[in-house]
Amino acid sequence: MSMRPRIAVTMGDPAGVGPEVCLHLLASEEMKSVCTPVVFGDLGILRRVAEETNLPLSAAVLRPAEWTENWAKVHQPSVLDLKALPADEVVPGRVNAATGRAGFTYVDRAIDAALAGQVAAVSTAPLNKEALHSAGINFPGHTEIFAARTSAPRSCMMQYSEEITCTFVTVHVGYREVPGLLTKERILDVIELTAEGLRRLRGREPKIAVCGLNPHAGEHGLFGDREEERIIIPAIEAARKKGITIEGPLPPDTAFLPWKRKSTDAFVCMYHDQGHIPVKALAFDSAVNTTLGLPIIRTSVDHGTACDIAWQGKANPSSLFAAVRLAVRLATKAK
Repeated sequence: MSMRPRIAVTMGDPAGVGPEVCLHLLASEEMKSVCTPVVFGDLGILRRVAEETNLPLSAAVLRPAEWTENWAKVHQPSVLDLKALPADEVVPGRVNAATGRAGFTYVDRAIDAALAGQVAAVSTAPLNKEALHSAGINFPGHTEIFAARTSAPRSCMMQYSEEITCTFVTVHVGYREVPGLLTKERILDVIELTAEGLRRLRGREPKIAVCGLNPHAGEHGLFGDREEERIIIPAIEAARKKGITIEGPLPPDTAFLPWKRKSTDAFVCMYHDQGHIPVKALAFDSAVNTTLGLPIIRTSVDHGTACDIAWQGKANPSSLFAAVRLAVRLATKAK
């Protein structure tokens, strides 16, 4: 019997690069050596993409009833054919309500499998937010779907790489909303989740830096509404009292300099682009998006649906491979 962890891999939006990178994953000898990938998606769409891109489709095929009855016996790369969307209804690069609904179905079923203990983790290919909303699925993205479906009391996004790691107090909201969403309690939650996640990954106490919200970290109230003094500093002090090695608030424009990154395990960022810009600039192909605080393990690619190159044989699967590697690492450490 294989002892490799079984990883659910969602196919992503069918009109994007998700199906293509899943084909690469199923064919990868490296991935087969570390886990048993099970793609939650549509076999017909994967077949079409395989034909368009000249990629192999090498996997066992499972129907939902077969999975329900025999999931424990699945020890080879497989496709769980959910038949969420007929292949001939997909136009490459054109997302719409139907592709959004299908993409959500793959994620929803994978979460069910993880909650039931049928898979050790879930790794997700990209969804398209406009397609989700067109389908009436009002989640900004994967992070919020997983938090809601698992009833996590607290959670946060982590962008993880060996080069740079960032976690986020707020994510998919407009900039004008950010200050009102910052509280001492929320920032402290993210700091604690960051510390817990890094202890698990690195096996030691991490060094955490917290970014300020405003230019120059507010410069003693000169910029902003004293968010640093009123909210961020009290959260840092509370974390320090709990024994977390932490500093800040750092001016965001100098927080990510090379010498600082070398001495910092993770940066707690106040909003989406504060951390995503340095992560994408420094580790676009190797960074992995994971959600901390969930009762299940979830990792994801660190890129979007890339509809401009969908089904053309151009998609780079390295981010999905990195996401699966991290999922395996987390699943192994969870035992």
